[in-house]
Parts: sequence; C-alpha cells; structure tokens
Amino acid sequence: MYPAMRLLRLGGGLLCTGLGFLGIVLPVLPATPFFLLAAYFFARSSPRLEQWLLDLPRIGPSIRAYRAGLGIPRRTKWWATAIIVVSILLSAWRLPVPAARVLVIVLGAIGIWYIHRRVPTREDVLARRDPNDLPDLPG
Repeated sequence: MYPAMRLLRLGGGLLCTGLGFLGIVLPVLPATPFFLLAAYFFARSSPRLEQWLLDLPRIGPSIRAYRAGLGIPRRTKWWATAIIVVSILLSAWRLPVPAARVLVIVLGAIGIWYIHRRVPTREDVLARRDPNDLPDLPG
C-alpha cells in the first residue's frame, strides 16, 4: 500500500475515533457509525489500533457484532435517521441557494435509504439466526 494512503486511512481512523468518543458524551452525535468507520480505516492502516478499538469493553463487541453480520440495533438506526432529518431541515433552511437545498435533501434521503435498506437490523438478524451461532453481544 502507498504510504500516503496509509497515512490518510490512519488519519481517518483517528478522526472517526475522536468523533465516536464525542458521540458517547453528546446525545445528538451517534457514536456507533464513527467507531465502525474507525475500525474500517484501522483495519487498512494500523492493526495495532484496530485491535485496541476491538479490545475496548463498550465498543469492541458492537464492532465485532457488526462484522459478524448482525448489523446495528433498531434504536441506533432510528437515532441516525432522526439526526439526518434534523440536519437536512436545518441545512436546507439555512442554505440560500435552491440547488444546494435540493442536493442536501437528496443526499440525506440516500443516507436514510442506505441505513434502512442496506444495513441489517440486529433484532431482525437475531430472530432469523440459530442462538448457538452468535458472537458476544454488547450488554
């Protein structure tokens, strides 16, 4: 891998980790998506930092569950949707250019579609799986 790409991914992982920790403290910012992104970036740049993230007691089990195909909890999906909607409304209200408003609305709608159609919902996956074939889940 190119050193510049490794540094870029490492920086992305560090940024997402910081935003994830902010999301733990701030109720408006979801932590889970940022930690998932951080794990993705670290897997491609720093195995040591990826392992550190996976070893965190409150964060690691969620990342491992997502990687095992369990998706994210329904509550997390709805929080993410609510935050996207509020962000879209505030952005569209404040943007003076109509084309920019449309772009924000379209991008937000794509984000909502992706979360609800492409990311599995943990409760649905668990209802379909054998209970003996599940990884450790976060408490």
